Amino acid sequence: MQSIKSALKEFNLEEIRQRANSLSSTNAADAAEVKQFRCKDCKDELGWIKRVPLSDKPFDYMDKWEDCPCAKDRAIERLMKSSHITEKFRQKTLNNFNTDGRPELVKEAYQAAVEYVESYKTIKKTPQNSMALLGKSGAGKTHVLMGVSNNLLKKGVGVLYFPYIEGFSELKDNMDTVGTRLQQLKQVEVLFIDDLFKGGKKDKHTGIKMPSDWEVEKMIEVINHRYLEQKPTLISSERDIADLCDIDEALGGRIHEMCKDYMVIITGGLEMNYRLQ
Repeated sequence: MQSIKSALKEFNLEEIRQRANSLSSTNAADAAEVKQFRCKDCKDELGWIKRVPLSDKPFDYMDKWEDCPCAKDRAIERLMKSSHITEKFRQKTLNNFNTDGRPELVKEAYQAAVEYVESYKTIKKTPQNSMALLGKSGAGKTHVLMGVSNNLLKKGVGVLYFPYIEGFSELKDNMDTVGTRLQQLKQVEVLFIDDLFKGGKKDKHTGIKMPSDWEVEKMIEVINHRYLEQKPTLISSERDIADLCDIDEALGGRIHEMCKDYMVIITGGLEMNYRLQ
């Protein structure tokens, strides 16, 4: 009877790979072409493992496997692709946010973001694990929170970007997928809601633009779930806490409670708008 050890010798993984490559080639030129691997250690084997040499110990002849150094990079690439953050927004970091000559509230927002990133591992399972930048348009709220998002993504934290106006436009255009999309917003490790409750129709009595009841209902559903499950949420909005409470008091209260340790409300005039500088 053939020994197990000799049978294992016949099991040559590299030969099997070569056979598979030759079978999948459409012509002789394809078969002869040398494949270029992104990772020389694991040769892109599932993108995240490499072989460890066999031990010299008796009977310890089975192959062993461990994570390849490229595993983390590939995992982060997948997180980036699923984050819905565009290539342009991936360039927005905390390092390239310019605070020189900026108003103190803007510097305060930036510092809060730096502290949030540094404390994330400690606070992520606590009730106050979220961050909100509220108020003046053009002050850099999106850039700062995008910097937080990109920093977390590079550390292997799952982040999903939801731009409020475009996000709800997409939901309304694809009503069949609303349930699935909302489930993603609820379950992702970190959710970044950008420009919460921006726009809307003017109220007949106050003249203030208000979101639709449907939009409010869906945001309550998402934020309430994340509040109860203590899932970190990043929020930018031109509305302050009082404005959010005017839309829905319970929602405004929960956002305040989730974000109060890392919340900056940016007030002021046109000097706060960096786009006009």
